[in-house]
Amino acid sequence: MIHAVLQWQVKKKPIPALSNTGAPLGKTSNEAEVETRSPGRAGTESGALPAEIGIEGEALPSEGGAKARAPPSQARAKIGATVSNQVLPSCDDDDDDDDAGEGPSSLIRETPIPKQDENKEDELDEEQTRKLKQELGGRIAHPRRPLLGLVLTPTRELAVQVKQHIDAVAKFTGIKTAILVGGMSTQKQQRMLNRQPEIVIATPGRLWELVKEKHPHLSNLRQLRCLVVDEADRMVEKGHFAELSKLLEMLSDSQYNPKRQTLVFSATLTLVHQAPARILHKKHAKKIDKTAKLDLLMQKIGMRGKPKVIDLTRKEATVETLTETKIHCETDEKDLYLYYFLMQYPGRTLVFANSISCIKRLSGLLKVLDIMPLTLHACMHQKQRLRNLEQFAHLEDCVLLATDVAARGLDIPKVQHVIHYQVPRTSEIYVHRSGRTARAASEGLSLMLVGPEDVINFKKIYRTLKKDEDIPLFPVQTKYMDAVKERIRLARQIEKAEYRNFQACLHNSWIEQAAAALEIELEEEMYKGGKADQQEERRRQKQTKVLKKELRHLLSQPLFKDDLKTKYPTQSGKLPKLVSAPGNGPRQVQKTTLVLKVSSVARDCLLSVTSDRERRRQKKTALVCEAPE
Repeated sequence: MIHAVLQWQVKKKPIPALSNTGAPLGKTSNEAEVETRSPGRAGTESGALPAEIGIEGEALPSEGGAKARAPPSQARAKIGATVSNQVLPSCDDDDDDDDAGEGPSSLIRETPIPKQDENKEDELDEEQTRKLKQELGGRIAHPRRPLLGLVLTPTRELAVQVKQHIDAVAKFTGIKTAILVGGMSTQKQQRMLNRQPEIVIATPGRLWELVKEKHPHLSNLRQLRCLVVDEADRMVEKGHFAELSKLLEMLSDSQYNPKRQTLVFSATLTLVHQAPARILHKKHAKKIDKTAKLDLLMQKIGMRGKPKVIDLTRKEATVETLTETKIHCETDEKDLYLYYFLMQYPGRTLVFANSISCIKRLSGLLKVLDIMPLTLHACMHQKQRLRNLEQFAHLEDCVLLATDVAARGLDIPKVQHVIHYQVPRTSEIYVHRSGRTARAASEGLSLMLVGPEDVINFKKIYRTLKKDEDIPLFPVQTKYMDAVKERIRLARQIEKAEYRNFQACLHNSWIEQAAAALEIELEEEMYKGGKADQQEERRRQKQTKVLKKELRHLLSQPLFKDDLKTKYPTQSGKLPKLVSAPGNGPRQVQKTTLVLKVSSVARDCLLSVTSDRERRRQKKTALVCEAPE
C-alpha cells in the first residue's frame, strides 16, 4: 500500500513555478543548475541518508530514466492472508484514466517500461506544464491528492493500532493517514479528511456515514489502489456490519477500479465448523470445506478472478508456545477459581466474558477484593476504552476485563494469561481470544472455566479444532479454597449492597430530574431506598460496614505463602507439577527441622539469660539482708 502511494507521488509530484530563466521562483539559474545535477549525489555529499531526505530524495528519477527504489512496505503480519491476483499495471503504462493513480503494490513485481513510451509521456507532461503555466500566470497549483489506500477493521481499537503501525512505517515518506471510527467527533474527522490523506483506516459504520454525506475526499473511490479488509470472516458475518456490504457493493459496481488490489486477512479464514446433525440430515444441506468457505468469502467481498491464498495456520489453530488448560466447576464457583488464579499467579492477565453485564459484575466484585481491574466493552466512551487499553499495556501486574471487542487483532505486549470466564460460543472466538497471549514465540497460558452451561460450546470447540488429546486440567491446591470461599462470600454480599444503593441513587436522581422538568412535587413512596424506609436503610448500612470490616481483616492476612507465588505457571509450554503440601515433601521437612533447631537455640539462650538474672537478684537480696543496721 505504501509502495503504491509513493509511486503515485512520484508520478504526480507538483512542478514548482518557474521564472523566465527556467529556475524556480526565488532562485537564480546557477542555483537551479546545481540542484538539478544529481539529487542522489547531493544527498550523499551532505551526509544525509535517503530516508532522511524524504520522498524527493528517494523517488526522483536518475539520468538513465530508471526509478529509485522506494522503501518496502511493512504490512501487519496476520495468519491466513488472501490476496487478489489482479496484477496492477505499471505507473507509466498508457491509460485514459489518469486519475486512477500509479504503481503496483509491493507484493507484485514491477514490469520494465519501454524508453519510447517514457519519452512520449515526458513530452506530454512538458506540453501540459506549458499550458498550465500560461493559464495560471506562471504558477502551478498543487494537484488534489486522491484516496489511494483504504483499511477496514471491525473494532475501533484495532483501527487505532493499524494507524500507529502505518505511521511508523511511513514516517519519512510524507504520506498522510487518517482514522475514521465511531465514538469520536465527526467534525474533527471531516477536518482530517480535508487534508487529503492518501491512506484511511476506518470502521465500516463511520466510513459509510461520511460517504453518505458526500465528503469530497470520499466522493471518488474509483481511484483506490489498495483495499485491505482485516478480520474478514468476522466482517462479512450475517447480521454484522450492514454498512460493509453497502461499501463493498459500491466498490464492486459504480466505484470499481480494475487496477485496485484487494487484501484479506484473518487467523481463521480456513477454519470450518462441523454442521449440526439436524442440518446435515436435510435434503439440500451441503458440507462446507475450506475451498467453499473461501469462495463464499471472496464472493461477498467482491473479488474477481482467482485469488492467491497464503495459509499459515497450524492444524491445531493455536501456537505451540500456548499452554491450554481448563477447570470444570459450577457456575457459582467461577468467581472462586478466578480469584484464586489472580492471587496465586500475578501478571498481565486478560479475562474474557460473553456479556457486558458479566464484566460489570466482575469489576465490582474484584474492586471489593482490592484488585483494581480495568474494563473494556462496547458501552464505554471511546476515550476511556483507549485509556484503559494503554494503561493495561504499560502496567506489569494488571487485570483487564473485556468482551470480544478485545479478542481480535490487538497486539498487547507481554500478556501472560488469558482466562475464558465464559467459554466462547465459537471456535473462531476461542482462537482469537487465546491469540492475545503467547505472541512472537513467547509463552502464555489459556485457561477455560467450564460450567454446566458451557459444556456444549466446549465440546464444539474441541471437535472443530481437532485436538489430539484432551485439554489438561489446571492444577488447583484445594487446601486454600476454604479461605478463598470466605473472602468471595463476604465480597459478594458487599457488592450486592453497593449495587443496590447505586441503583437506588440512580433511580431517585432520575425521578427528581423528571419531577423538576414537569414542575410537580414528589411523594415519599416514589423514592426508592433511602427516603422510603430510613430505618431499614440504616440497618443495611450498618450491616455493610460490619462485612467490610471483616473482609478487610481477611485481606490483611496472606492467602498464600511467598514461596508458592510464581510469575506465571508455564514451563516451556508444560504445566508445572503440584507443589507438595507442607510437611509432606523432603524440602518442607528440612525447612521445618531448621526452624525447630533455631527455636531450641533461642529457648536455651532465653533460659540462660533468665537464670543469670535470677542469680543476680538472689545475690542482691542476700547482701541487703546481711547489711548491719
